[in-house]
Amino acid sequence: MPADVQLHQEVHVCYGQIYVESRNARLDGDLSHSFRGQVNGLCGAAIPGTLFLITGTHTGRVGFTVELHRREPPPPDESWEDAVEASFTTDGTELGLAEWGGEGWYPLDLPDGDYRVRYCGRGMAQGQQGGVPQDGEPPHDNYLLQFWPAPPAADRVLRETTAQAAYWHEHARSLPPPPTPEELAEKARLERLEQERRQADRRAAADRRRWGDRVPNDRLRRVQGNVLGMEGLDLELVFAVAEADDRTQRAVARWAAEKAYVTAGLSELPWVVPALAALRDGRPLPPPFDDPRALWPRLNGMPLTTVRSYDGRHEHVSQQHMAVPALLGAMEPDSLQAALDALFAAAVTHGDGYRALLADARKAFPQLRTGAR
Repeated sequence: MPADVQLHQEVHVCYGQIYVESRNARLDGDLSHSFRGQVNGLCGAAIPGTLFLITGTHTGRVGFTVELHRREPPPPDESWEDAVEASFTTDGTELGLAEWGGEGWYPLDLPDGDYRVRYCGRGMAQGQQGGVPQDGEPPHDNYLLQFWPAPPAADRVLRETTAQAAYWHEHARSLPPPPTPEELAEKARLERLEQERRQADRRAAADRRRWGDRVPNDRLRRVQGNVLGMEGLDLELVFAVAEADDRTQRAVARWAAEKAYVTAGLSELPWVVPALAALRDGRPLPPPFDDPRALWPRLNGMPLTTVRSYDGRHEHVSQQHMAVPALLGAMEPDSLQAALDALFAAAVTHGDGYRALLADARKAFPQLRTGAR
């Protein structure tokens, strides 16, 4: 049965290396790992799914043929001065013969499975000694790479006649053995622990930047909404609210929402009164609060009052527009987020006088007085 010739041409090598690998792989220079545990130093197969192939020519063109056989081909004839075998497994990734540094990539069509690989070389000595072949000159050395289905087995040297091959075989045999499964598992465990340590360090650094020396409880760490805004206004109050029970948090949310609406002059409007009553009773908000998009047009044409923003960056901030989200925030399913969202909306409604509002919150809820500022 004739071989399926996958490649038969001149290819470029650099540093006396060429590879069989997937398109996205970059095996370049991973010599020791590719040959650990082998007796041959020409075809490195220790890294699954890759082959590291040594050539005599350091930089330049070499002849290269790749064949796929259905069964083991006859032994190489005497013209092939050096020959080795190794095992190779492909898992369906797109394979190719790759030049060093990704300069060139020649696709190979190998079905999934286990293969035996035979790598034969001719002219390795001439390749090492001949320099870069000039245009029009044939390459100094040629190589044959043969694949055929076979179960995994130890690599071996079939023929060794050149000093170059002998050197590389000796080098491969001098390498330490590949790691055992237990060693690989331990390495993976240590790497995982190191990654977890780095993540913990990054988290601790972020916590220090955000919370100083305080340690937030799990709910505060998870809460979203306007928690960052409230932390910028009064971090101690945020911690106090986070440590309160759900009932207190709901009470704070209702209190803050009403404060915002009273301050903005919205609490007595006919379309607001039913919503505040629903908030007090723990019922769903009635229209138009059931559709936030319908709320903002209600403010059109109303007389607006303004304050300087809480951070001092803006001189005229509409209290009515700042107050509207307080009622929506107070209805959040998570009581801690509801409290913090409503408090923040009430604070920005008060503008740069927000400290008086937060002081009133501590008066209204004695359990929040710890750490008052």
